[in-house]
Amino acid sequence: MTLLALGINHKTAPVEIRERVAFTPETLPQAFSELTATNGVHEVAILSTCNRTELYCGIEGEDGGMVRDWFSRFHNLKLADVEPYFYTHPDRHAVRHILRVASGLDSMVLGEPQILGQMKQAYSTANAAGTVGELLNRLFQHTFSVAKQVRTDTAIGASPVSVAFAAVSLSRQIFTDLSKHTALLIGAGETIELVARHLHESGVGRLIVANRTVERAHNLAQEFGGYAIALSEIPDHLHEADMVISSTASQLPILGKGAVESALKKRKHRPMFMVDIAVPRDIEAQVGELDDVYLYTVDDLQEIIQEGLRSRQEAAQQAEEIIDTQVTHFMNWLQSLGAVDTIRDYRMSIEAMREQVLQNALAQLQRGHPPEQAMQELARQLTNKLMHAPCSNLKQAGYDGRTELLLAARELFNLKHTDH
Repeated sequence: MTLLALGINHKTAPVEIRERVAFTPETLPQAFSELTATNGVHEVAILSTCNRTELYCGIEGEDGGMVRDWFSRFHNLKLADVEPYFYTHPDRHAVRHILRVASGLDSMVLGEPQILGQMKQAYSTANAAGTVGELLNRLFQHTFSVAKQVRTDTAIGASPVSVAFAAVSLSRQIFTDLSKHTALLIGAGETIELVARHLHESGVGRLIVANRTVERAHNLAQEFGGYAIALSEIPDHLHEADMVISSTASQLPILGKGAVESALKKRKHRPMFMVDIAVPRDIEAQVGELDDVYLYTVDDLQEIIQEGLRSRQEAAQQAEEIIDTQVTHFMNWLQSLGAVDTIRDYRMSIEAMREQVLQNALAQLQRGHPPEQAMQELARQLTNKLMHAPCSNLKQAGYDGRTELLLAARELFNLKHTDH
């Protein structure tokens, strides 16, 4: 059986194509059923995210043509329309690909951790559907272990490479224990959502979300255990915030120097950390002139992001070395499966010989033969049966000049050369 990874991603296909070939939770059961019913397909798992759709399969053959044909039919596309965007990786290349994906090395944002959780969900869904066999089960378990090793042994995810991550990384440098502090997030868009997620994962104590549309603020705050306020309520709550991170589409500043001065007085001049991610800016530049305020703009974060990218690229090189080693380990296990079948067949043939010889010995005892004679006959018959096929094949190998088989036999039977 061949291991196959087939799919498209953000590098090979535009979003218009990725949208058309995405799988939803509702379509996955039908997909599993149809694909495993396809001739030559034995095991299947499907990973579908906004940036990639990939199928991991155990198949007969090597080119995966039947999988590509099914894929295009399932999504009501002509194969010619989608095939230019496909990549197909067999066996060793498939193992390398899935390890790189799970480790964040193939992501749009190098080293991002979300893909590993998505891959675990893909495995869980396929396993529940009964489409994961020995091959894919071992592959996914190996993948999860390697991804964890990459995270542990390298700094692939430690450095900020997004504005949201950079903002939260700065806050962690200023406030070593975020659980004792309150964050005020202004806005409810994608960037602020990422900031909220990073802060929540970092254990921030309290989270306040302010937005022009309170309902959107409420939905975001509720997801991360915070509470929502309207933009007009910011002056009443600003003094509570140890950190303020803002990203709105407002054409005018949300926070002015006067409002921040009032908040500082209420805080008895305890420092405030502020990050203005918005363009145009949400926080007046004059706020940065105030004592006890540390104000950063999106331009300030770019230096942190560039340094983070350099750090992750160095870590990625280390991760590739880990993956090289782990690909070899998995392929060694895969190759050993052939030996397992051979060992099983060999044991069955030996046990059949043993049973036949044992029955002969028991029959002799029932006929009154001395036990010693029956035991000697059992040993003689068993020895002859065990030696017959190997000796016959070795003689033929010598006759045919197959010295490699003779040498393999010496290694297999652990025979030492002796002088005669």
